[in-house]
Amino acid sequence: MYRTYFLLLLWVLPGMLLRAQDNPFYRLITLPIPEGIVLEGGGLTTLPSGDIALVTRHGDAWIVENPYMEGNQPPHYRRFASGLHEPLGLAWHDGTLWVTQRGELTRLWDKNGDGRADFYESVYRWPLTGNYHEYSYGPAVGPDGQLYVTANVGFFNPEWWRGQSEVPWRGWTLRISPSGEMEPYAAGMRSPNGYGFIDGEFFYADNQGDWMGSGGLVHLEKGDFAGHPASLRWAEHPQSPLQITQADIFAQVDPQLTPEGAPPFKPENDPDGAVLPLYELARELPGVKTPAVWLPHGVLGISTGQFLADTTEGAFGPFAGQVFVSDQGQSKISRIFLEKVDGVYQGASFGFFDGFASGAMRLSWGRDGSLFVAQTNRGWGSTGREPFALQRLVWTGKIPFEIQAVRAMPDGFELSFTRPVDKGTAADPASYALSSFIYKYHPVYGSPAVNLEEGQVRYAEVSRDGLKVRLVVDGLREGYIHELRAEGVRDYTDGQPPLHPTAYYTLNRRPQGDTLAIPAGARAAHHHHPAPAEAAPAPVPTPRPRPAGQLAKNQTTLPAHWTEGPDLTIRLSTKPGLQFDVQDMTVEAGTRIRLIFNNPDDMPHNFLLLRPGQADKVGKAALALGVKGMAMDYVPEMDEVLYHSKLLQPATNQTIYLEAPSEPGVYPYVCTYPGHYVSMRGVLRVK
Repeated sequence: MYRTYFLLLLWVLPGMLLRAQDNPFYRLITLPIPEGIVLEGGGLTTLPSGDIALVTRHGDAWIVENPYMEGNQPPHYRRFASGLHEPLGLAWHDGTLWVTQRGELTRLWDKNGDGRADFYESVYRWPLTGNYHEYSYGPAVGPDGQLYVTANVGFFNPEWWRGQSEVPWRGWTLRISPSGEMEPYAAGMRSPNGYGFIDGEFFYADNQGDWMGSGGLVHLEKGDFAGHPASLRWAEHPQSPLQITQADIFAQVDPQLTPEGAPPFKPENDPDGAVLPLYELARELPGVKTPAVWLPHGVLGISTGQFLADTTEGAFGPFAGQVFVSDQGQSKISRIFLEKVDGVYQGASFGFFDGFASGAMRLSWGRDGSLFVAQTNRGWGSTGREPFALQRLVWTGKIPFEIQAVRAMPDGFELSFTRPVDKGTAADPASYALSSFIYKYHPVYGSPAVNLEEGQVRYAEVSRDGLKVRLVVDGLREGYIHELRAEGVRDYTDGQPPLHPTAYYTLNRRPQGDTLAIPAGARAAHHHHPAPAEAAPAPVPTPRPRPAGQLAKNQTTLPAHWTEGPDLTIRLSTKPGLQFDVQDMTVEAGTRIRLIFNNPDDMPHNFLLLRPGQADKVGKAALALGVKGMAMDYVPEMDEVLYHSKLLQPATNQTIYLEAPSEPGVYPYVCTYPGHYVSMRGVLRVK
């Protein structure tokens, strides 16, 4: 066993040192995992001893002793329990471990003190249909000792792939006492993989999908409805605290909708002009709760995982009290600053740390203020290529130059920085750029950024100590996400820009109060610094003209010069686990192909045929499209893309026409929906 540990350390250590050199502010340490242990992290918590406990989707619970690798000794893994049903959450409470399985909240006891659970107490059970998408998460332990569990909706109808709640209480948050009494707490969840308490109040984080335009962090109070109407099937149950019904929601969205979201509502019947943001629904229906902070899809993640408030009192860097959010699909962690305006939570989201080995799923603070990250790609796919990993993020003590916080003001925003700014650049309005956008509230999977508007920074005033900048802006809109970019601001010490120069502020309430007087002759903005590709929402660029006789990249009609029709028809489909059903095809050079691309999966996919060796480059470019990605079907405008489909919603298809390249070679094809390119690919061999 220990020989295996030693070999693992020899293999892991060079990567650990490389990562430490790449990021001078945070060091990423990979914990070696013994051969034979599949540590796909579904739940993670730190024990009073400082050791960590972890549950896996395969049903095991592990205690990891010496996870800090003190004394140059490897960690030791002890199996504590087994036979659990896909657990996706873990907590330490009242001297024992509590785990959420698919169908129950379970307490694990080690009554004889031998280091293994010998008693599995079923605290509370809820019904299941057996549908694969009925995941359950938690528990989160409240200040009052109550335990909170969140439950996915299921997916049953392969024609429509809309979330459904076939049994109580799918799509709900449940509050359960340690003795097993349950009360439904809130509804409207789709895939509530994030759950927990911030300053004693319950929040949850959802994923993009049907009815969910993007991920976000939501403050939930008893009786709230967070947006997904499938859960409202149980709104009139005697235990329900809700005052909203499915009929209330459908009357606002589309009176022809049924509880299953069935026809006639299809993506093609949802024109860009028909925009109903969730905040407008909240104005009409009290009890609808919008995100406190949106996490723009494709920019700050695609599959929101766990969130965790920084309670380390500065041991993890200059962000004490803020919230860190993991993302499984993009293998990253984002950061959130929260504030309350008129009693309503809102705030800003930022990038923080990329490059985890697998999908960042669960977070827990170590006893030294470092951050443990349990990871899995679980077949869902992730930009981190490993199937699973356990890593630890440690602050080096060096303070990065960052926008520490963004606070709403009656006439704009106040930015706080972690280090003093160069006052010349920070006082120049041209150092900033502002735009705002929102997402649709509709039954279609996800949403492009819509209602885009450019704002203007009219005036910037820097505090005497150089740590704050007050901005007066035009273009504030309640209910909207405000993208604020500060690429032109420089650090006073070394002249560098902020490490993450873009903030996404969700303005749920515009503060009241005094506005800032702009001095006569104050410097005005004449231009904006260009935004990086991953940040700026922008209209879809006009495709470059192609040479005469050459097919368009998305040719959906039979080319006029194909007088005898196509030479070959290929049918290509998606399948679960982020795969194409055909991954290797061979054709003759110049073959005229009709490609029928079908998506029977429960999430969007596209098809891009690329020049040889360009799959990773194009996949990363699609990720960098940011908030404008969905409007562009996640197809970057670049010569490496030969042909492509549109982004297909679940249960849809498209026929395109293409000509096999004239030059023999191996041409990759990929799906570039964020994070999919890593695993969802195949090759077209041209002879």
